Amino acid sequence: MSHSPDSHSLLSASSQLNLMEVDSIDDKEFDIPQVDTPPTLESILNELEDEEEPFVLEDTCILNTDNMDAHSCETSSLASSDSGDPSHLKRRKRTVDMSSTVHGCVLRHSLLKGISAQIVSAADKVDAGLPTAITVSGVIAVGTSHGLALVFGKDTNQALRLCLGTKTTGAEFGAVSALSINHDCSRLLCGFAKGQITMWDLANGKLLRTITDAHPPGTAILHVKFTDDPTIAVCNDSGGSVFELAFRRVMGMRSCDSRCLFSGSKGEVCCIEPLRSPPDFRDHPITHYSLLAMASLTKILVIGLKPSLKVWMTFPYNKSDPSSVPQLAWQFVAVQKMVNPVLAFCKGDTVHFLLVKKEESGTIHVIKQRQFQLSCDIISLSWINSRTLVLVDSHEKLHVVDRPSQEVLETLDLEQVQLVYNSRHFKSLATGGNVSQALALVGEKACYQSVSSYAGQIVYLGTKSAHIMTLRNWRERIDCLMKQEHFVEALSLAWSFHEGAAKAVVGLYGDSLKRKAVVSDKMIEILFQFAEHALKKCPEQGKIQVMEQHFQDVVPVLVDYCLLLQRADLLFNQLYSRLVENMVAKAVFLESLESYVVADRVGHLTAAIMRDLLDHYHSNGMMDSLERCIVHLDVTSLDIQQVVQVCWENQLYDAMIYVFNSGMNDYITPMEKLFAVIGPTLKEGRSLTDENVVMGNKLLVYISCCLAGRAYPLGDIPEDLVVQVKNQVFDFLIRLHSADSSEEEDVFPFIRTLLHFDTREFLNVLAMTFEDFKNDKQALEYQQRIVDILLQVMVDNADFTPSQVGGLFTFLARQLAKPDNTLFVNRKLFDQVLEFLCCPDDDSRHTERQQVLLELLQVGGVVQFNEERLLMLAEKAKFYQICEFLYEKNHQYDMIIDCYLKDPLRKWEIFNYIHNLLSMPGYSHEEKQRVKSKVLKHIRDVVTLDPSKSADLVLFHFTSEVQDIVSELQDDQLLFNFLNCLLEPREGPHSGSILPQEGDLHELLLDLMCRFAPDQLLSFLHTSQHYRLEDAIQITQKHHCNEATAYLLEMKGDVHGAFAVSLETLKETLCALTAESDSGAKDGRWDEAVRTESVLMKLKESVNDIIVFCHRSCQGLDQKQREVLWFPLLDTMMASQKQVKGLNAKHTSDVLKELTMKVLNAMSSFISLPAIIQQILQDPVYGKGKLAEIQGLILGMLDTFNYEQTLLETTTNLLNYDLHWSLAHLRAAVTRGLHPRQDCCNICLQQYKRRQDASEEIIVFSCGHLYHLQCLQQKDCVWGCASELQRQWRCYKCSAIHGGRVGPSTEPKRGRSTSLAQTHVTSARQDTGASALRKKVFTEAALDLQQEQSWDEIRCLYRGPSRLSMLSEVSHCHEKTGSLFSVQLGTESFQLKLSPPPLFEE
Repeated sequence: MSHSPDSHSLLSASSQLNLMEVDSIDDKEFDIPQVDTPPTLESILNELEDEEEPFVLEDTCILNTDNMDAHSCETSSLASSDSGDPSHLKRRKRTVDMSSTVHGCVLRHSLLKGISAQIVSAADKVDAGLPTAITVSGVIAVGTSHGLALVFGKDTNQALRLCLGTKTTGAEFGAVSALSINHDCSRLLCGFAKGQITMWDLANGKLLRTITDAHPPGTAILHVKFTDDPTIAVCNDSGGSVFELAFRRVMGMRSCDSRCLFSGSKGEVCCIEPLRSPPDFRDHPITHYSLLAMASLTKILVIGLKPSLKVWMTFPYNKSDPSSVPQLAWQFVAVQKMVNPVLAFCKGDTVHFLLVKKEESGTIHVIKQRQFQLSCDIISLSWINSRTLVLVDSHEKLHVVDRPSQEVLETLDLEQVQLVYNSRHFKSLATGGNVSQALALVGEKACYQSVSSYAGQIVYLGTKSAHIMTLRNWRERIDCLMKQEHFVEALSLAWSFHEGAAKAVVGLYGDSLKRKAVVSDKMIEILFQFAEHALKKCPEQGKIQVMEQHFQDVVPVLVDYCLLLQRADLLFNQLYSRLVENMVAKAVFLESLESYVVADRVGHLTAAIMRDLLDHYHSNGMMDSLERCIVHLDVTSLDIQQVVQVCWENQLYDAMIYVFNSGMNDYITPMEKLFAVIGPTLKEGRSLTDENVVMGNKLLVYISCCLAGRAYPLGDIPEDLVVQVKNQVFDFLIRLHSADSSEEEDVFPFIRTLLHFDTREFLNVLAMTFEDFKNDKQALEYQQRIVDILLQVMVDNADFTPSQVGGLFTFLARQLAKPDNTLFVNRKLFDQVLEFLCCPDDDSRHTERQQVLLELLQVGGVVQFNEERLLMLAEKAKFYQICEFLYEKNHQYDMIIDCYLKDPLRKWEIFNYIHNLLSMPGYSHEEKQRVKSKVLKHIRDVVTLDPSKSADLVLFHFTSEVQDIVSELQDDQLLFNFLNCLLEPREGPHSGSILPQEGDLHELLLDLMCRFAPDQLLSFLHTSQHYRLEDAIQITQKHHCNEATAYLLEMKGDVHGAFAVSLETLKETLCALTAESDSGAKDGRWDEAVRTESVLMKLKESVNDIIVFCHRSCQGLDQKQREVLWFPLLDTMMASQKQVKGLNAKHTSDVLKELTMKVLNAMSSFISLPAIIQQILQDPVYGKGKLAEIQGLILGMLDTFNYEQTLLETTTNLLNYDLHWSLAHLRAAVTRGLHPRQDCCNICLQQYKRRQDASEEIIVFSCGHLYHLQCLQQKDCVWGCASELQRQWRCYKCSAIHGGRVGPSTEPKRGRSTSLAQTHVTSARQDTGASALRKKVFTEAALDLQQEQSWDEIRCLYRGPSRLSMLSEVSHCHEKTGSLFSVQLGTESFQLKLSPPPLFEE
């Protein structure tokens, strides 16, 4: 059967590989070591299949992955690709972005209408059945469920050419389950659901062979495939086996020999794919091996059928879903300028690639390439050309993937196709379903026979239709976007074709230049259509902003692509002439040119566009944009007169300078124009406007550029003009008068103007220019001339400030200090400037003049002066920084101390200076000693400045001179501040510094602190450890600092003396309170209440302090000594209550009563209640009155007594109850009867009653085991005391189980072998009865100490903590921490608030 012309041309065109794409392949991807020894087929068949098995090469020629490049195995995520999402293209902003990638519609999806209609018609009219399989070659063959094979042509009519088979054979063989056409399209193989295979002649429709014994019966044919050899085919059945079919014809008789290639018992194969070469590669060396790829449920195998059967590679899968369908696909790919087959395979979401090539030695090497991963489960895998794959996932989404970049180019939905699945055949339902569960699970998603690829076409079979997918050529892809009016995307895609960056390109032939020319023509066509579409779609009415936005989405794109294509003529002629018709489009076009001109992408504009540009920018006030454009444009395209006029009128000085320089080589006229503007203003002494300042700065920069050989505002002056321009600028600057000068004009007006505008910057410009003067004689003459003019203009001129004059001489000093200096400056001028700067009569600008002179000296000007005279003038002028500079130069560091002390602005820096000088190693010992002497001489001034920093300085450097410093400081307040800083606690390197006579210093400080800061005394006494206690007590007593005295006496151990001082303080406070109440009663003023409240607060603090003191002191005193402390305090508090008078007497009395009760409560912990009551009753204040006066005190004490008595009784009851409960439960546990597990001894295994007439003891443990006493004694199961009554026994069996050694032990361990109770049972024989009676006598029931502890733990675990245990813990806590009450009272404001318990009536 011959090919049709259409199919032949399609075959030849699609099968050719584009060798121009070879260079874009990454060579590193294939740089992998090789293995030469392939395995045998037997080793593969005999190995165990294990899905958990890692990747093992099994002696194949596949490489070791450890040696691969890191990037060659990486998989890139494809989820981020959005090129296939149409909605994304709609959201994309229409601007030109070269980094974004547009792929357009890559696939052409066509419905085979003729074939689809005939499939449906055959099913309805002749009962051909539903379609089950499809294959494509020169023709398209479709198998049906009733065993028929329909052969259609591939021409436009898609006519039915042959109907192979009958419904009778269909009923016998079942549905067609697999189809294959050989390479010359002359034979068709049909596999059936019941296992038969038929071969048909496609030329005449004759049945050539019916094969029924090629494989085991009862299994369906899953795949049948021709190889390149028309006499060899392979098939795969539902048993997972693979067979080779060899067709023979001997003497007119056709036969078929079958050979098993892979047995399903070793692992079920569910997909096979022979390597079939296109017509152009029929002579490829690899074809001689007739390679076959097989995919089982766990691995991939590649075997060679020729010249002998041989396994070349195995590759196990990664972990994947058991229901994932293995896929295989071969394709010849150009790699490293060689074309070799590549096998793509996947199971799940990852696609792997294996490059197969034949070496010169005849060995086949399989090389793993970079894999890629999709976020979906793949059920179909096909090559559509050598760089592009088409995948279908389990959601019936089709993905077009570019293999080199691993980019998803397009995604389509195949839901409308309604793919046919091969599940019935994988489950072998036609033969009874005798397949494995794993194969049936894979078959749920299997659609192998519904997808067929051939020569750049992929055919998909649906339940009622057939569809074909092909790649669109590049023009079609662009036209698809054009039809959707996506012009920006169309241009982007076309540009990717132009640059060779597009993917899946079809139809673009020739070399690079030819391809670019073809694409350029297409892009120009798109640009014109885009412009026409934009003008047509422009809204005629509405806001101007809407129209502007419309064209802003279009015009920049047109400009960008015209410039990319280097077609400025097209942009400025045809396109601009069309856009001019719309005023908004014209405005947007002219404004969009700015960015391209500034970026130097457009350097020349036509005269018409330049004129329109000037008019538009000028009329819309876009002067800055106009200036930026002018300085980047070619001057030849400008109307110089018009541009200069516009620039001058609108102050576009940069543009004006650029036009004069570039257009007329005139570098002087711009300076004349700028000087004419700012000169008169500066001469008249008026302040400069912002515009004048900008103009002056531009003038300085322009002069700097001209003198340095650079063009303004950008670029460089032509090399042949550099020297000429420099000389012209110098000649202009040193002109004696300007061109239009008047009689009043000063000489050298231009230099004078620049000096008045910004002296420092003008001198900096000259300094940079002078750097370039080497051996140029004329330039050196200009240099000397300019310096002479500067001196002539500025010296003895009152118009210049000291800063300006100093800046000039600083500039001159720098120039004179250069080693190759050729300048001459009269030294008398420096003396004159020195006199001017150091004038003592002029107090104005003192700091400025000093700073100018200092800068002049630092740059080398000191060599121009007499140092003695300079120092004298500086001291007169109070230039202390100048003096410091000169002293340091002469190493007179001690004199610098005077400079700092005299300088009001820097005197606080003296501390850092002294510390650095004395710490750094660069100074001699004599210099440091002189500095130390100077500091000691001025120590009073230094300490007055900052006592804290002075103390730090003394600690670091003057520890041995402390006594001299103290004697030098005569002022007591100053001495106190200094010592307070010197002796305060420190952290750091000097925290442990020891000063000479440190005790005397601390006592001196204590004395001064009593005078100047008594509130700091206690803090000082707590932290300091260096004072002598007796001396300190005398000092504090001398100054009547009672609190400090009490603290010191307590430290000494004199408790009563400390108490007496504290009580005296309390009495003074009470006297003050009484005095305040008396004065308030007489005067009645309201401010007395405020003072009274203040005294009350002080009183509360005193009472609290003395109570805490008494609590602290009573711990080591007897009862009488405690009464000596507490009773005077109580007497003092009670005596003060009768003396309170005045407006606030009631409030004050209440406070005193509250404090008295507080004292009583505190006393009750140490003094008995009868003694306290007796003391109260003996008090004269209460002795003469009625009982009501002390009723409150007595009742409060009685309430406290009742509460404590009730608390004691309740606690006693709780303890008794707990003790009774514990003993009762313990007795019940010990006396409880034990139930043995068995009636025999666990050692001798005899009945516990061995003899009727013998009496022996039996021991029963709580674990249930029973023993004879003699047996336990033989096993040494006793521990504890040796006496009979105190012996403790251990269970022999439990001890043996837990690995315990049976026998005596000094420290018995807890285990099952130690019972909670051990019971001795005595068996006795009684003579009075005829029969023996068994009697149990309890002779011992005891718990050892360890058992008691364990029992307590169990009881607490089930019942919670007992009250006894809680009280025990509290008592232990008391023993460890001391008195809880005293500790709590020592805290800040702790109060134990107790209330009497509730009373219950009987």
